[in-house]
Amino acid sequence: MAAALTAAAKAIHAPRSLEETLTAIVRAAQDAIPDMNHAGISISHRDGRIETLAGTDQLVWDLDSVQYDLNEGPCVSSVKDDPVVVVEHARQEQRWPRYMPRAVEAGLRAQLALRLYTDEDTIGGLNLYSTESETVSSDTVQMAELFAAHATIALNRTRYEHQLNEALASRKAIGQAIGLIMQRYQIDEDRAFHFLVRASSSSNLKLRVIADELISSANHMFS
Repeated sequence: MAAALTAAAKAIHAPRSLEETLTAIVRAAQDAIPDMNHAGISISHRDGRIETLAGTDQLVWDLDSVQYDLNEGPCVSSVKDDPVVVVEHARQEQRWPRYMPRAVEAGLRAQLALRLYTDEDTIGGLNLYSTESETVSSDTVQMAELFAAHATIALNRTRYEHQLNEALASRKAIGQAIGLIMQRYQIDEDRAFHFLVRASSSSNLKLRVIADELISSANHMFS
């Protein structure tokens, strides 16, 4: 178990983009967690929506989608209610009467769903499916919980880096747009900034969008 977790942690924590990190998480989960042979990871949005962003195969995407559409199932319950949800002998499961028949028809035999969260908020969920084993051992649950902790750290870090890069890109674009306005109208930086703010407010578009449009227009003029 220790060796598998170490290998999974190395795979997850290597420097990657957000998309690459998500893919690394589900692949490592599929390889490292016993009993489970399908894995996916979802993100919880502030409006309550849950969205799957990575999965090892189509079964994950299909069963995740069914649960979110029905607003019931282990994945939904782990995000909204119990942080760890275990399903054994899927054919006998009665907790989710609309979801389970469809899951069993797709080949599900057992399922494990874990919430990914920090002290501040819920990030999403780690969703594990078995089409081979009817049971979920205590070792599997323990391994999955340790794995989810690593996944949470990696995903939270990558989300922060992604947001930081977006903020830096926005700042750069806005700065370029202010420079273009200063040059075009022969005004100082403060007036150029307020010009950009007014354009954003009147068009109901974000500053970054207005800035990108100005830069694109300028590039088009000189191309």
